[in-house]
Amino acid sequence: MKTKNHTTQPAFIILGALSFLALGFTLGKKAGEITPAAIDAAADLIGLSFSPEEKDSMLTNLNNQRNNLETLRKTKLDNSVSPSLIFNPLPKGFIPSQDQREYDWGLPDQVELPGADHDIAFLPVSHLSVLIKTKKITSERLTRIYLDRIKTYSDTLQCLITLMEGTALERAKEMDRELAAGTYRGPLHGIPYGIKDLLAVKGTKTTWGAMPYKDQVINETATVVQKLDEAGGVLVSKFTLGALAMGDIWYGGVTKNPWNLAQGSSGSSAGSASAVSAGLVPFAIGTETLGSIVSPSTRNGVTGLRPTYGRVSKHGAMALSWSMDKIGPISRSTLDNAIVLSIINGADPGDPSTIEAAFNYSSKKDVKKLKVGYFQPFFEGDRPGQENDRQVLEELKKLGIELHPLELKTAIDPAPIVSMLMVEGAAAFDELTRLNLDDQLVAQRRNAWPNLFRATRFIPAVEYVQMSRQRSLLIQEMHELMKDFDVIVTPSFAGQQLQITNLTGHPALCLPNGFNTSGSPTSITLLANLFEEEKLIMLGRLIQENTDWQAKRPPLFDR
Repeated sequence: MKTKNHTTQPAFIILGALSFLALGFTLGKKAGEITPAAIDAAADLIGLSFSPEEKDSMLTNLNNQRNNLETLRKTKLDNSVSPSLIFNPLPKGFIPSQDQREYDWGLPDQVELPGADHDIAFLPVSHLSVLIKTKKITSERLTRIYLDRIKTYSDTLQCLITLMEGTALERAKEMDRELAAGTYRGPLHGIPYGIKDLLAVKGTKTTWGAMPYKDQVINETATVVQKLDEAGGVLVSKFTLGALAMGDIWYGGVTKNPWNLAQGSSGSSAGSASAVSAGLVPFAIGTETLGSIVSPSTRNGVTGLRPTYGRVSKHGAMALSWSMDKIGPISRSTLDNAIVLSIINGADPGDPSTIEAAFNYSSKKDVKKLKVGYFQPFFEGDRPGQENDRQVLEELKKLGIELHPLELKTAIDPAPIVSMLMVEGAAAFDELTRLNLDDQLVAQRRNAWPNLFRATRFIPAVEYVQMSRQRSLLIQEMHELMKDFDVIVTPSFAGQQLQITNLTGHPALCLPNGFNTSGSPTSITLLANLFEEEKLIMLGRLIQENTDWQAKRPPLFDR
């Protein structure tokens, strides 16, 4: 059981003393007196010191500040309320193109329908789309195949929170009727899919994977789900996530990697990636703040796309970090992710951080005209999995892609700036900490949310602003580094690229590139400039059409 000291240097005094983010663990007890000794204790935590005269002069202001904090806490803030300060990832002078053109996916005219249901289940969206359009399979039959697989395998994988069987079948039948009447909504018409259970859907639970919210019902539907619905998608399930978007541990267990059931599926888009890998859905929606699409896509051997920050609306999604959260697709192929992105892309009045930008992918564009770089030092040495990474470079060279070496060097260290995520998360789940509801979370280790949120309360507001200012410099640095390249190839977890690009908002495509010595999948990542995801799709599609890494199936579920 955790304890909090309310007699010597109480936490609420320490934080109030230096205008920290609100903490105030009163727990029914009256706040203690703010004294020079309390100021000294607070100052020690952040490496400052004050003279006796300075401390005496601060007392009145500090008491006023603490009174203000107590007043602020009387207003209950729902997780959906975003700060008035909106993060903008655009470098100085950079404006994304808004000239949206027609899509040319380069889909086949005909696709042969496999005889076995499990072979159908592992087809990519690009093939399922053709099968539905040419009426070789109905949406209802396809939906039943996936529903049956979810019911068969989801307990083994611990990847399911809500099965939406009734509404899914009704929706599938509706899509079949529309198609029979001559209405075709596009490549997602009648295609089943799942979502990470931090996206609200009216009439269903939205649990955020966390015990305090396991019965929560949010009376709205997230913008991305609305868009997928309008495009003809069939929502079949809400999948697990690590509690409050960390890891693969949720209130019902640990989501499993289909390639190795003794291993968690990583997170936090744990259920989405696990389900796609096992052929329970052809695609699912995930989210990333600091690796939550890239990491589970790697672990589960699927293809994940983290879009540019601001491209996809977060309205109706749980907020962890308003300035870092991004929503993107996880699927069986690069092209599938492009098709999904074309639907969920776009500015939304419900999310003031969204930015209007075109997404102009065409299969007719010449991929060999792309200027492709790679972070050379990350491919050197004998790091585990490095042979798989180097093999990607060799494949690109064989395909006629000229590769340009460069280094990822920034004057700004991203590691301290990542604390912005922690600060925003602590604010988003303020009451969890203040009311001791964080004890209900399953994970209580030192680096789990409860302890991170507690420690983060000791970061001064001044330092949060300084982090934001350094982040602006980091954005400019990365813009200067990347503007001379269309795509940069990098090992998914080497160096600090994952931290940097999540802070700067750059898009990333995570692709399977083989297996490690224990038989688990590995991945490679492609990076592009802000709002240039079409270039990721071009190069990623070239790789996947000339290799078979993404076509592998976990043997236990290939039946």
